Order: sequence, then C-alpha cells, then structure tokens
Amino acid sequence: MASAEIPTVSLNNGTTIPQLGFGVYQVPPDETERAVLTAFEAGYRHIDTAQMYQNEAGVGRALRSSGLAREDVYITTKLNNDSHEPAVARAALEQSLRELDVDHVDLFLIHWPLPTRYGGDYVSTWRTLTELAAEGKAASVGVSNFHPEHLKRIVDETGIVPAINQIEVHPYLTNEEARLASGRLDVAVEAWSPIAQGAVLDDPVLVELAEKYGKTPAQVTLRWHIERGDIIFPKSVTPERVKENADIFDFSLTADEVNRITGLDKGEEGRTGPNPDTFDWIPGA
Repeated sequence: MASAEIPTVSLNNGTTIPQLGFGVYQVPPDETERAVLTAFEAGYRHIDTAQMYQNEAGVGRALRSSGLAREDVYITTKLNNDSHEPAVARAALEQSLRELDVDHVDLFLIHWPLPTRYGGDYVSTWRTLTELAAEGKAASVGVSNFHPEHLKRIVDETGIVPAINQIEVHPYLTNEEARLASGRLDVAVEAWSPIAQGAVLDDPVLVELAEKYGKTPAQVTLRWHIERGDIIFPKSVTPERVKENADIFDFSLTADEVNRITGLDKGEEGRTGPNPDTFDWIPGA
C-alpha cells in the first residue's frame, strides 16, 4: 500500500495531517523501533506517541533508520501529566525533541486537562503550547481528552483555537458532544481507542457488515471512522494486523450503514478509558 492512498485532513492552521496513523500506546520501548518500521513498510507516515508512553526514543530511532525524509513523516507527541506548569512544559517538549531526535514535532498536545490538578489551571498550559508553536517547536498544537467546557474555556480565555482534540471515540462511545463542540470551532477530531480495545469486534452489526464487504470487523470499524471524518491511529505490533488496519480505502459504507454503527453508542457505559472530568493521575506520584 502506498502512503499516497491515505487521505489527509486539513487543519484550521493551514497544515494537513494523514487521516490514518500508527499509535504506539503500550508498545514497550524496546519494541517500538521495530513496530514503527513495520508501520513505515506498510505505508504509514503518521506516528502518534506521548511522553507518558516512554517510547519516543524508539520512534526517533525508527525515523533515523528508515531512510525517510523528516518532512515525509508526521509525528505527534503529548505533554505528560506532571508537566503542566509553563516552565516545565517547555522543558518537557525540549526533552521530547531530544528523544525523537528532531527539531520540531508536527503536533504537540496537552494529554489530559486535569481539571482537579494545578488549581484547575489548564489555560496557562495551553497558552504555553501556543507560544511553543509560535517559536517553531511544533507545527501544530492541540489538546486531548477535552470535554466541551474545557475547549470553551481555553478558547474564551486565550482566543486561540486548538488544531486538534484527541478524544476516545468508537462505536460504543461516539462522544458526540465533544465531537460537535470540536466541529463548531473547526477543531479536527482524532479518535483514540478506535475499536474500543477490541470490545466492539464481536458486535453483530459489525460482523454482518464485515461479511458483506469481505473485511474484518476491525476494518469496518476503522472505515466508519474514516467516513465520519475522524483521524485514527490504531495500534498493533503484529505485522499482519498493521497492514490490515491500513487496508480500508478500497471500500465504502453507505450512509445508512454509518448510522447503524453510530447507533451502537452506549454513552458513558461504553467508555474504556478514564473520564476527563475526574482523571488526575500523575505518573510516579
């Protein structure tokens, strides 16, 4: 599969991002280089990592050994939960750049809003990210796991709109309020846990559609995201699955089929990760 087959999404700052990427969440540091190289071989040119994952160095090694030009690979990383204070956030990004061995990242996100930490101040953290973007350390900056009220607050208080909001989205948690709030601000939505860590794959609707199209339930689910405009970055360390996850651009779902999958939403009951309103975990604390 050629990388040119992967569509791009235009962001509100004039840049673009590949709609399909490769996520390295929970990929062990010593396996990251191999996993990312496998993704590159399969045509992926968008890698999503985070300071919290502790595998940025492996992403950097893969980029160096791949022979790919830096400008041909889109790299996202995210601010660790222990680094929200402005000076610490600046130092954290500098460390990420060293780990990745690059002079800038394509996207830098606040990983979690942490409204119960730092005196509830994630606005100054956001302001710091916008300054880092202005200095050329990140081509785009955005947020992750921001509910509508979190988004509204940072935009109201800074006047600067994030390029992206990366949130949990899958058929069992369509997260419509956050998606719509992002859309109203022209903030692109990235969907993490796009197949709900596998929880949706036995759903009869997805199994039925997989049989119809000669695809797997995972491929149908990923195609559902593509049809709705989500940016996705499924994670796998199995080479066959990495290739399979990218083989979703030779079929389309009908509008009715997209709506059937959307109708599987279970609301909060379907959430696989923490709720951003209450999540306050600090690594090592």
